[in-house]
Amino acid sequence: SATSIVGALVGLALPAGVVQTALGIAILIIVLIMWQARKSEFPRVEQADRLSVALRIHGVFYDATHQRNIEWQVHRTPLGIFLFALIGLLAGVFGLGAGWANVPTLNLVMGVPLRLSAGSSGLILSIVDTSAAWVYINKGAVLAIIAAPSVIGMMLGARIGVRLLQIVDANIIRRLVIVMLICAGFRALGRGLGVLS
Repeated sequence: SATSIVGALVGLALPAGVVQTALGIAILIIVLIMWQARKSEFPRVEQADRLSVALRIHGVFYDATHQRNIEWQVHRTPLGIFLFALIGLLAGVFGLGAGWANVPTLNLVMGVPLRLSAGSSGLILSIVDTSAAWVYINKGAVLAIIAAPSVIGMMLGARIGVRLLQIVDANIIRRLVIVMLICAGFRALGRGLGVLS
C-alpha cells in the first residue's frame, strides 16, 4: 500500500507511452514465468522459513475439486515481502490492480497453492488499489462515471470467481490467466509503442 502511493505519484509524472510500454513488458515477463511453472497448483514447500513461522503464515483449506483438505505453508517470505513492495510500486505507476503479479508471487515464489493465491490476491487488490486511488482522485485523474460501474463489476466478478475456484480445475484457471495476460500485455505494449490507439 505504501509503495503504491509512491508509484501513483511516479506514474502521473511519466509520459503515458512510457507507462504503457513498461506495463506491457512487465505483464509479458509474468506470462513467461507462469508458463514455465507447470506444477503450480500445489507447490511443494519442503520447509517453511523462520519469518513465515513467526508470522504464522500456514493453514489448511478444503479443495472441492479434489475433495480433500490441503495443508500449506510458505517459504522465501522476505523475498515475497520485497516483491510485494515492488508490485505495489508498479501497481501505483500503472494505475491498476496488480493481480497479474500477486498470484505468481504468492504461488511461484512463496509456494502458496494456486486457488489460495487467487483468493488472497483479491483481498490484496482491494487494499492496494484503494491506497493508490486517492492519489489519482486528488490529481483529478479518475473518471467516476467509469470507476463506479467498474467497482460493481469487480464485486460481482469476485463472488462468481470464488464459486468457480471451488469447482474448476486449477490448470484451466492457470491457462485462462495466461491467455488473458498475453492479450493484456500485447495490448499495453501496442499502445505504448503507438501501434494501437
